[in-house]
Amino acid sequence: MSDKIKEHYSNLFKQHGRDHVSVQYSSKESQINRFEILLDVADSMTSISDMGCGLADILPLVRERFGDIPYHGYDFVEDFIHSAKDQYDADQNASFHTFDVNKDDTSIETDYVVLSGMLNNKMEDNAAFTENTLNAMWRTCKKGIAFNALSTYVDYQDTHLHYHDPLSLFDYCKRNLSPYVTLRHDYDVKSHSIPFEFTIYAYKQGF
Repeated sequence: MSDKIKEHYSNLFKQHGRDHVSVQYSSKESQINRFEILLDVADSMTSISDMGCGLADILPLVRERFGDIPYHGYDFVEDFIHSAKDQYDADQNASFHTFDVNKDDTSIETDYVVLSGMLNNKMEDNAAFTENTLNAMWRTCKKGIAFNALSTYVDYQDTHLHYHDPLSLFDYCKRNLSPYVTLRHDYDVKSHSIPFEFTIYAYKQGF
């Protein structure tokens, strides 16, 4: 991730603090809806990693659905990691790591690795960054991954954001990660809107 993007998020955090705006969500409702779709990747799990965890806002939903399982949050914005550590200091099964997917590696394996919003920022080579990120997630998952992205099936595109072709990402996952891939493009994250993003699940084994 670039220093420019890191500075962008650090500035948002300085302006808004622990708020959905700091992690570039337009509303708390849409943020929660995205998390719910991501966690639909499995009915049960014994551990989870959160790539690009931001302020670890998904953690309460993880606890609600799956109980006190080990949670590992990764983000390259130090302000986010420090805030998450302070917020969830009493949660002994939650750990947070400053992590740049382009530079760092982790040996921590968990059942599932999830990612929300991390692929949305426009950068010099979005395709290479996306593939590198998905490969890193795949290496450290035991059972599967779930991630979302903005879709090219829209009638408006923000010039500061990157939109992915859902079929191309589905094809990449099928050809390079697993034969067991699900593409979801059937949900709304905002009221009175159309589906402008999608979620992909990829599994190590079939059901």
